[in-house]
Amino acid sequence: MEQEQVQGKLYDGQLLRRLAVYLKPYRKQVAATVALLTVHSLLESVGPILTSIAVDRYLVQRAPGAWDGIAQLSLIMLGVAVLMLLAEFGQALLMQWTGQQAMFALRRDLMAKLHQLDIAYFDKHPVGRLVTRVTGDVDTLNELFSSGLVAILGDAIMLTWLLGVLLWMSPGLTALILIVTPAIYWATMLFRAQVSASYRRIRLAVARINAFLNEHINGISVLQAFNREQAARDEFAEINREHMLAFKQS
Repeated sequence: MEQEQVQGKLYDGQLLRRLAVYLKPYRKQVAATVALLTVHSLLESVGPILTSIAVDRYLVQRAPGAWDGIAQLSLIMLGVAVLMLLAEFGQALLMQWTGQQAMFALRRDLMAKLHQLDIAYFDKHPVGRLVTRVTGDVDTLNELFSSGLVAILGDAIMLTWLLGVLLWMSPGLTALILIVTPAIYWATMLFRAQVSASYRRIRLAVARINAFLNEHINGISVLQAFNREQAARDEFAEINREHMLAFKQS
């Protein structure tokens, strides 16, 4: 329990800097992913622009040859959609590959670290908790590298691009939109704190379940010899209930 609490006090920035070490050998792939994300974000904004041209120039004014112009714009939109699909496929493939390589290195280092620990360490720490760290936590990091990081970068690029377009089109309207930015920021920080606390409770509950199952399955003969089956079921029900409540609170 104390070890889980100490880990919960680490700053996210510190954790990210430590994890960035595993991405460092794949700088080129990460740079290519960012480039493809930028291309995808720019192309994503082309659709509304073409729609605006179609409505303002051809539908509202009913200019001669309007349908020919709309057909041309439709072909352009189709080409843009194909390019977006290729860019999205490329960045997803690169990030999945990079994430798997980084997690392979992390699992290898974790296993090497476990082999270097003294026997006394395993006497003090349940095996189920260690399994949770080596498997469940690494899988969570894999999701971060494979999909979460891509979503964050994509949203950041898109927001930056849209902010620039809004400033170019209407600085006054952009200023009105940015007024609510502080409120959104504080709401996000409040939500982040609550979600982080809920995630730590879920993580601790999963570790306790794994530790309980490992201990009782390995010691099932002793458990039956002392007729402790009902007590074990009651204890597991309580641990499982805590896990359920942690998920509900999240």
